[in-house]
Amino acid sequence: MPASSSSSSSSPRNGSSSRSGSSRKALLVCGAVAVAAGLMGLVSWQATTLDKDPARTSSASQQPTAGADPAAGLAGLARRDAGDKLALGRADAPVVLIEYSDFKCGYCGKFARDTEPELIRKYVENGTLRIEWRNFPIFGAESEAAAKAAWAAGQQDRFRQFHEAAYAPGAKEKGFGEERLLELAREAGVPDLERFRQDMAGEAAAAALAKDREEGYGLGVSSTPSFLVGGRPIAGAQPYGAFAAAIDQAAAKARSAAGAGTTGAGAGSGR
Repeated sequence: MPASSSSSSSSPRNGSSSRSGSSRKALLVCGAVAVAAGLMGLVSWQATTLDKDPARTSSASQQPTAGADPAAGLAGLARRDAGDKLALGRADAPVVLIEYSDFKCGYCGKFARDTEPELIRKYVENGTLRIEWRNFPIFGAESEAAAKAAWAAGQQDRFRQFHEAAYAPGAKEKGFGEERLLELAREAGVPDLERFRQDMAGEAAAAALAKDREEGYGLGVSSTPSFLVGGRPIAGAQPYGAFAAAIDQAAAKARSAAGAGTTGAGAGSGR
């Protein structure tokens, strides 16, 4: 379902899906997150909820946090696990984009089809960006089933293929019942469908889903898609330029920090 930018109500550019379903109702979300180093990051963003009528549009805008930049703490949520089968890109990439999404979310599909492929081509392939997926189902039982199925596909190295199939135009309208999920697994090229079925229903899938969801709720995420780019929150399927600007800024900041570290080490080694 298309949505507009904050400056226009006619251009299908950005948006988010929310559990409340009321049109043009702004949600201010705040969450304090403790990172491993003991830092506290305060994230505050405004996500606009959207109604189900495709003729209606609405925008999602980002609200900066007063005072200290929260990105330093929130960047610590990046797991950077080289064995993460739901992530894409180098574990040591200077910038990590964390995405909290639902397979039944129309705006998540819009981001997956219209924006993410360009980000992959420009930033992931050259090693600048890593994309980490977080299952954040908010639309009921089928959302949860699709999340577990995506995780199960990932165990056989087919998460990206499943992701593409599940977000294809018209896919969510077919629902995510068990037989439909098996059909998507076949389309994604999952080699062992019996293992897929068992993994999907297993405790490990439920635990992985719970971990992602608890992280999102801890941040205050209530609409999908929601993102952290280098620790900076972005709500809704914003235009490509919004993500590119955030990635470029985070990459420049990482380069600056790396340069400062090198300079400091050099100065400290002098006699």
